[in-house]
Amino acid sequence: MGIQENVEDMTNNSQLWFRGVRSSKFRHVYGEPAKREKCYDNIPITKNAHDSQFCAVNPKFLAIVTEVAGGGAFIVIPVNCTGRLDFNASKVTGHSGPILDIKWNPFNDNIIASCSDDCTIKLWHIPDEGLSVHLTDWLVELQGHKRRVAYIEWHPTAENILFSAGFDHLVIVWDIEKGEAVNVIDCHKDAIHSMSLNRDGSLIATTCKDKKLRVIEPRSGIIKSEGMCHAGSKASKAVFLGSTGRILTTGFSRHSDRQYAIWDKNDLSQPLFINTIDSSSGIVFPFYDPDTNIVFLAGKGDGNIRYYEITDETPYIHFLNEFLSGNPQRGLGFMPKRALNTAHCEVFRFYKLHATKGLCEPISMIVPRRSDQFHEDLYPDTAAAKPALSAQEWIKGVNAMPLLMSLKMDENTALNITSIKQRHLKVQEPASVDNNKRKFAFLSSETIPDYRPKDMITEKSQKTTNNQTTKFQQLQQRFSHGVNNKDIPLINRKSTASGTTF
Repeated sequence: MGIQENVEDMTNNSQLWFRGVRSSKFRHVYGEPAKREKCYDNIPITKNAHDSQFCAVNPKFLAIVTEVAGGGAFIVIPVNCTGRLDFNASKVTGHSGPILDIKWNPFNDNIIASCSDDCTIKLWHIPDEGLSVHLTDWLVELQGHKRRVAYIEWHPTAENILFSAGFDHLVIVWDIEKGEAVNVIDCHKDAIHSMSLNRDGSLIATTCKDKKLRVIEPRSGIIKSEGMCHAGSKASKAVFLGSTGRILTTGFSRHSDRQYAIWDKNDLSQPLFINTIDSSSGIVFPFYDPDTNIVFLAGKGDGNIRYYEITDETPYIHFLNEFLSGNPQRGLGFMPKRALNTAHCEVFRFYKLHATKGLCEPISMIVPRRSDQFHEDLYPDTAAAKPALSAQEWIKGVNAMPLLMSLKMDENTALNITSIKQRHLKVQEPASVDNNKRKFAFLSSETIPDYRPKDMITEKSQKTTNNQTTKFQQLQQRFSHGVNNKDIPLINRKSTASGTTF
């Protein structure tokens, strides 16, 4: 019995000693930032302090919210058009207030939704070749919120179903095909900080300024469960961990330490596991990949991205590694799985908006494997760009998991749908034209465009012209007092030699 007890003690001690060493195929995942020529440069990224990503990407386009003088705008760039952005690139400029969130339709790569400070949600159609002029005509405008709309989310399996959360404490479920609200969820007592849908879209998790985490049935608005989340006063974020029945949240402790926690969706009275990250001040955004069970945590203003593996055994989450960078991030977008480079074992791709310069930098998360063959253990079937349900089926109560597709490339499969950058023959222009372009490029980098109607700024322009004329006359009078009148050339003096008028 004594030997058996000693063996059990040694086993327990060994488990404690090797607690941090786990066998995982994702243990050595590393981040590889793109080269400068493969980045998107000269982008006037928004300086809005709202806790959103301001970036959305799909296999065709990259969309980024930009800084403008009046109203709100975002640019749409074909994914393959990397390099320096033209200073007069076309934008989507239909909102009258700052844009707070943008999301691509998961089932149509040409449709994007945007929400704004002007209390509206708008849907836009982007042609395959991109924008050639400013886009001001929207497809659908959704009006229902009484205050600014902070976040939007597409339903993961049902077509034409969109969710929006506003500062009026409401979550509205929209049928965009009809342009009307399906349901208005009014159960929050304060501002909503985040929302996330589970794998089949039958439940929605929200975090709120009242520090509560809620799980809601979106068609009826019934609260399935709720509980106190992180104790700190700053914003908390939540994400459903696929089909596991668990939720991950990020937030702050009572002493302002950053935390993450794992919850059971059926019992939110206390977390299954909670851990401290660090004591930085930036809000932490979670990104979950259901195919690899990896969750990425990226703080706003941080330069690093931490990633963890989700398991079914306690403590349900295990630290893997982190991507380090000296450049802080303002926001992050991520590419859908169907457009990743499987030949290079790429399992995730971020699009990082730099906080200190107008740069969007792709970052590939790669599993180090020598073989160039397709690795089925890294790439299980993933969500396809086809809806499993119609809007009416979902409204009537039907639930369905996402339709899946294989990422394995063969002669009958074409996955990577990307726009091809057209090459134009460069024409030599006169030096005067080139100088004007350089001048306008400099002015565009030093000034902010104003999209207000011309009739609103005509009066200001007239005052500026009058002021300039007055200053010129004052200078001419001062000059005339210091020089003899006979030595001052008259403006209407005629040249006797050439007969021309000055």
